[in-house]
Amino acid sequence: MKAPTGRWRIVDMTNWDSDDVDLVEPGFIKFAKDRTGEFGFIAVRGWMDCRWSERDGRPFVEFSWEGHDEGDQVSGRGWAALADDGSLAGHLFFHLGDDSGFQAKPYGSVR
Repeated sequence: MKAPTGRWRIVDMTNWDSDDVDLVEPGFIKFAKDRTGEFGFIAVRGWMDCRWSERDGRPFVEFSWEGHDEGDQVSGRGWAALADDGSLAGHLFFHLGDDSGFQAKPYGSVR
């Protein structure tokens, strides 16, 4: 299975409102061809180690990540599923901390 690549705009998170999500820069999640990726929201920046597969016939990714939150080192895990319309639904977990669901849309489709 070919893993989707590209950048999606985080448009909703269950734990934080959109003003918070876009505090430093517009919230995003991005996947590269080499099974890596990155995301950013609020003051969090994370770099991912991704494993793509399929679930219910749709592309699905599970990942571990490490990064920083306002200068503090953080890490965690997460997952995302690709919908027919190209959007993503997923969940991010901080090791021993918060977690939040998220919705993301391909950058060209966000208004």
